[in-house]
Order: sequence, then structure tokens, then C-alpha cells
Amino acid sequence: MASGSKIEREKITLKHMFKIYCKGKGHGPTICTDCSELLTYSLRRLDKCPHGNKKGSCKDCITHCYKEPERTKIRKVMGYAGPRMMFRHPAMVIGHIRDGKWKSQ
Repeated sequence: MASGSKIEREKITLKHMFKIYCKGKGHGPTICTDCSELLTYSLRRLDKCPHGNKKGSCKDCITHCYKEPERTKIRKVMGYAGPRMMFRHPAMVIGHIRDGKWKSQ
């Protein structure tokens, strides 16, 4: 797991989740244009998070940084890629558990 701020770790995790999602959904071997746009949007939202490194899980936050269409899309990405992260990037999942962001469904 990469060291550094929670925000930076979350950015790395998001990038991996998008790779898993895009490839798994047959969009191609690299992140497609639509997914790339959503990833860029998500990374900008993290940069502007009012809670900074004290942030918790976005889905439990009282400050909704995402517009509704993007929130719906990111839920799909995380819903698909999240369970697959355990097999592909277990250290990131452990970091998420440590940060209190992982909740079983």
C-alpha cells in the first residue's frame, strides 16, 4: 500500500478500481473515454474535499461533493470493482479497512 495522505491513497485506489471496472465491462484494455472523464471528475472532487485527510467514506458523508449523475455512475464502478479489489489489490483493501471505509454489503 502506498504511503502518504489518505487522499493520495484514495486516488490510487480509485485509479485501480476504474481499471478493473473498465476492463471487466469490456470497454477495452485501457480506461475508456467515459470512464476516464468520471475518474478525472472523481480525482478533482477528492482534491476539493472539505474534510481533507480526516474524511471518511464518501457514501456516508454529509457533504455530497458529487453531482447526482456522477454519484450514480461512481456507485456502479465501486459496486463492480470493490469486491474484485480483494483479489487484485488486497493491500489497498486492508488500508481501506484500516481507514474505516470498507463496509460489507
